[in-house]
Amino acid sequence: MNAANASRLDHLVVLADTLNEGVRWCEKTLGVIPDAGGEHPLMGTHNRLINVACAAFPRAYLEIIALDAKAVPTRSAGQQRWFDMDDPVLLAQVAQHGPQLIHWVAAVPDLARAHAAWRTQLGVDRGTLIHASRPTATGLLEWQITVRDDGQRLMSGCLPTLIQWGDVHPCDSLPPSGVRLDALQLEHPDAQLLRDALDAAGLPRAHITIEHASTPAIRATLSTPRGLVTLTTSHAA
Repeated sequence: MNAANASRLDHLVVLADTLNEGVRWCEKTLGVIPDAGGEHPLMGTHNRLINVACAAFPRAYLEIIALDAKAVPTRSAGQQRWFDMDDPVLLAQVAQHGPQLIHWVAAVPDLARAHAAWRTQLGVDRGTLIHASRPTATGLLEWQITVRDDGQRLMSGCLPTLIQWGDVHPCDSLPPSGVRLDALQLEHPDAQLLRDALDAAGLPRAHITIEHASTPAIRATLSTPRGLVTLTTSHAA
């Protein structure tokens, strides 16, 4: 199965207080300026992207995402935005300490099957399968994604959100950035549930380390123009 049709890490999620702040953080921390992203009308968010793909993580990218102050989400009233982006504690933490890694997203070829496997085999409610899209200079990006009504990431962000892309993937138009994802490490008190979840979704664990720890954390190690950089979730997240 080729990378486009295999279960795999899709992207890392870095939350910023504002997108401009996220761009400044990226240049200072990773040594590159992120490529243009777009707006998500459904959620009232917008993003910038960096290609971080390599042999171990093909078609992988890093997303810098922020609330769009000019947008009103079209998502139904009472439903929260993805990635805990309506959580006041998380937002205050990012506003105080700056952009930070909060989550990761895994691509699967059959979202309905993976979603059902988590629910029936593991008792994990990953939320509703929703359709989302955003306009780009080269056309409309479309995808299906799992989002809970309460917007929660689950397991402090260690359990990935699941996504299934349409005909076009962001990496199709993202140029090489000089940044490469080398490894992803997940730490959680229920490490076995994370292992079982990745296995149930057909996600390879060859380059993803899952360890038991009292405090949840995500650690992404990247090779960058500034050298080896490890992004880590804040313990307060």
